[in-house]
Amino acid sequence: MSVTERLREFLTQGKDWERKPTNIPGVFLLRLPGLRSNSPSLAIEINPVDSIGSPTKKRGVVVRSTPELEDIKRIILDQKVSELTKNMDEINPQRKQQTTATSKPEVFEI
Repeated sequence: MSVTERLREFLTQGKDWERKPTNIPGVFLLRLPGLRSNSPSLAIEINPVDSIGSPTKKRGVVVRSTPELEDIKRIILDQKVSELTKNMDEINPQRKQQTTATSKPEVFEI
């Protein structure tokens, strides 16, 4: 079954807000519910993972289209954003890393 066919199947048979991990660490498929006149749709969620592959945040960055991805890449690659995060690292307290063992969910191969 092709990636397109499996995506179509996930769109039609998945549950609203279902998150499915992919074989790319930190990249998840997300089924968005339909609202009013819009049908359900798929999005990519970019969310860093811990050492066992679980998302580190409740919600990551949701990408709904190629133009939106291009805008996000442009913003993230901006040198000033990198400088800002380095400055924040210097003043923010260190965060503890969580490591919990859970079973591996089904992975969506891309």
